[in-house]
Amino acid sequence: MEALEQTLRKVLQPLTHNLPPPIRNTATQLLGESCYRSIVHNINLRDIDCIKLAISKALGIVIVSTSAIVKVPQLLKLLNSQSAEGISFLSYFLETASYLITLAYNVRNEFPFSTYGEVALIAVQNIAISVLVLQYSGRGPAAAAFVAGIAGAGYAMYSDTICPMSTLQYLQAGAGLLGVASKLPQILTIFQQGGTGQLSAFAVFSYLFGSLSRIFTTLQEVPDKLILYGFIAACALNGVLAAQMLYYWNSPTSKNTSELKLEEKGKQAAIEATSTGVQTRNKTSPSTRRKG
Repeated sequence: MEALEQTLRKVLQPLTHNLPPPIRNTATQLLGESCYRSIVHNINLRDIDCIKLAISKALGIVIVSTSAIVKVPQLLKLLNSQSAEGISFLSYFLETASYLITLAYNVRNEFPFSTYGEVALIAVQNIAISVLVLQYSGRGPAAAAFVAGIAGAGYAMYSDTICPMSTLQYLQAGAGLLGVASKLPQILTIFQQGGTGQLSAFAVFSYLFGSLSRIFTTLQEVPDKLILYGFIAACALNGVLAAQMLYYWNSPTSKNTSELKLEEKGKQAAIEATSTGVQTRNKTSPSTRRKG
């Protein structure tokens, strides 16, 4: 280990000792002065605690950055197909409610943004997807009521007068249950329909990676068991969704869609048979008249 450190110091220290002020200041804010000097300035690979913190911060940045686009493939699938098949509105509703509570809880506790930033970005995307699901399911008026309800709830939870911190703590305990419950309707929908429909594989596997990473970052940076237990439960159910996605990989359509396609093929075959019969009668009728 010491030989490796010596080699890395010779190579990296000319760079780490002369970092531009914006990069140096950002790294110091993320890691703290002590850990910055230990692992960046001094290249100390034996400082395990600071290395864990650096890994946690890096994972947090990756998760937050990825969350900005994690639901974009799902939005595009909905817009392109104009169909909400295979997607559970209840699942998105419960998940959005859970994220709204978690966001308020983290902000009001002043936890590091790198440990929860994706919650805000995903919540916005969830709202957009929920509106599309309602629209494509023939429940357009309910979409406006949904958005208004989310806005009102968000305002209430950020107000200490309306929602004291003691109440928000109870809500956060419930948010973990909501997060778990939000996955169950989607799992059930896939099972009932026998396919993943318009569900995005990118979103499913990104969620699985994100929940695994969040267990690590929470253990390192957030001394709050309520948040940790929520991520552990979410990771387990995200694993079930990922397994379903793999199982139905070659069956992207649902049973209902397959039945409709078979029915359409049957109708088309009947039309073609009828058309062929008419053409045959038209061809044979002149010869029949000559024989008569």
